[in-house]
Amino acid sequence: MAKEERGVYTDMEWWTKVRLEVLRGKRKKREVLRDEGIGWETLKKILVHPEPPGYRLKEPRPKPKVGPYLERIAQIIEEDKALPKKQRHTAKWIYERIREMGDGGKYTQVKEAVREFLRVKQEVFMPLVHRVGEAQVDFGYALAKVSVCSNFTKTLI
Repeated sequence: MAKEERGVYTDMEWWTKVRLEVLRGKRKKREVLRDEGIGWETLKKILVHPEPPGYRLKEPRPKPKVGPYLERIAQIIEEDKALPKKQRHTAKWIYERIREMGDGGKYTQVKEAVREFLRVKQEVFMPLVHRVGEAQVDFGYALAKVSVCSNFTKTLI
C-alpha cells in the first residue's frame, strides 16, 4: 500500500504488522522504510507505541480572551471550597462574574477552564484494604445495657 493511498498512519492492522515484523527481527528497519515508504520518525513512533498515538499538541493553545481571567477563576473556585456544595459557583455563574469585569470570552471557554481547574484540584482517595491476617484494632470501654442493669465492658474494635 503506497503512502499516498494510506494518508495518515492509523490502520491498526498495518501498524501492528510493521511493528511486530521489526521487533521480532523478521524485517530490518531500512527494509521497512524502503518498502513501506515511511520516514525514520514514523518508524520510531511505530516501534514505541503499540497503536497509533493520534494528534498531540507540543504546547497548549493560547487563550487570548479568557487567559487574563484564569487567576480570578482559580480564586473563585478556591474560595468555593469553604462553602457548602449547593452554594458553590457554577461555570455559568463564574462566566457572568467574568463578563461583569470585562470581556472574558465566550461561555464555552470559561466552562472548559473551570472544568480543567476542578479536574486538576480533584481529591484522590486511596481505598483502605487489609490483606488477610492484617487489620487495625483499637481497645476501649463501652457502656453495655443488658435488660435492667448496665456496666462498662472492655471492647475490641
